[in-house]
Amino acid sequence: MRHGSIPGAHGRVRPLSLLGDPVLREPCPEVTDFGSELADLVEDLFATMYAARGVGLAANQVGVPLRVFVYDCPDDEDVRHLGHVVNPRLVETDGVVIRGPEGCLSLPGLEAGTERHDHAVVEGFTVTGEPVTVHGTGFFARCLQHECDHLEGTVYADHLTGWRKRRLNRRIERASWHRPGGPAQGRGDLRDRPPHTRT
Repeated sequence: MRHGSIPGAHGRVRPLSLLGDPVLREPCPEVTDFGSELADLVEDLFATMYAARGVGLAANQVGVPLRVFVYDCPDDEDVRHLGHVVNPRLVETDGVVIRGPEGCLSLPGLEAGTERHDHAVVEGFTVTGEPVTVHGTGFFARCLQHECDHLEGTVYADHLTGWRKRRLNRRIERASWHRPGGPAQGRGDLRDRPPHTRT
């Protein structure tokens, strides 16, 4: 980040948007201003992600409807991937489809087996407007797909069907953070699990 500092070191921790917040359900518009406010947002996203012990975080998860996400996530070989993407596009998903545990910082305390491709490619820009391409395999590919979903107004729960979806919906209804009468189903990130399994 700025002046080679640790990502998030100059950021502030923002409140997380939880499932039921309308900001999580709307596709985010693209960033058009690559100025200091965007740099501050990226710093805040890192600070908030680390405070919540996540591996990825999208801007709408802190109530900002813009196409930005950050990540600090290992792949299946335990190689660390650290960065951010502005105006990301998921341009490729391939390889085998794997059902693995997935959770979300916007659905705290919950998880469900969710199918994802084990390879993903995201194209976008850095906070300074430079083009960037990010390749992910294994768990990092899951993270990239998860964060791109967020920016489309989707959460991992939307990928579930059958008994997995019914079980997660029951757990959402019982969750302490759930708003009674609010939507039980999300289109959200990863929490209350070891840091390498949350986005």
